Amino acid sequence: MKAGVIAVQGDVSEHIDALERAMKNLKISGSTVLVRRKEDLEQVDVLVIPGGESTTISKLMQRAGLFDLIQKRAEEGMPVMGTCAGCILLAKQGDEQVEKTKTKLLSLMDMKVDRNYFGRQRESFEADLTIEGLDHPFMGVFIRAPAIIETWGNCRPLSKIDSKIAMARQGNLLALTFHPELSGSTEIHEMLLSL
Repeated sequence: MKAGVIAVQGDVSEHIDALERAMKNLKISGSTVLVRRKEDLEQVDVLVIPGGESTTISKLMQRAGLFDLIQKRAEEGMPVMGTCAGCILLAKQGDEQVEKTKTKLLSLMDMKVDRNYFGRQRESFEADLTIEGLDHPFMGVFIRAPAIIETWGNCRPLSKIDSKIAMARQGNLLALTFHPELSGSTEIHEMLLSL
């Protein structure tokens, strides 16, 4: 198995580390790939779109020719996880900030996001989350985090914080408003690899 992380901007190395540890925990023989070009993307079996700055990541993915190929591979069934900025990019709808910055979304998940729902960098926080499929709380790290404010169709919430959705799944796609790669746990990455 080859697990890829979009490596155009954002917290890439932390996801690479979490994926390698998750494969080891699951006894999966595999490797990780930094995805910067179409050729990189074509060789991976699962993909992570990391946190960072959603407008920048979107533009860089388009410039590298990755955008349409991610859509195609995801629609064909490749498991994809988007965290924080990656979550925003997976959504079909964004808020006025997404529209104002003209951020092109992958439009893969039946959900609407509020880009900076939890505030700026200084309002970052950690919180114990109840996540469907885990029998114990998971420490969510929220950094300038978005919120999933609505889901429909086949997209269903897996975790909430306050009244907002912190994690959702639609078939082979996972969207998280938090950073599982910073939690010290590999459980969410294992969930992705198990898809």
